[in-house]
Amino acid sequence: MNHELDALIAAPQHHKLLFENEMVRVLDANIPAGEKTNLHEHRYSASLYFISWSDFIRYDANGNVMLDSRSLEKIPLPGTSIWSEPLAAHALKNVGENSLHVICVEIKTKR
Repeated sequence: MNHELDALIAAPQHHKLLFENEMVRVLDANIPAGEKTNLHEHRYSASLYFISWSDFIRYDANGNVMLDSRSLEKIPLPGTSIWSEPLAAHALKNVGENSLHVICVEIKTKR
């Protein structure tokens, strides 16, 4: 993965660092309705805690649709968490009516 594509560097308008040490990195990811992030990646596995939900489309580095959340069978409710493996370079467009607001607790591992 490419350091320049780290979410904090490539998409700082949507990702804020809340805490970091040698074990974890905690990000506040907030994408308002109608906005699209810059191309970025998440190099660590993470627990994602949803503050608010909105439908989104995730695009790969070539602009191809990787995921349209409207096709998910179950969406995470605010106040719930899910696990996410690292995500390669992608952009995310909020196509819903609310902010997509997530706290990402990234688990740093030696690679």
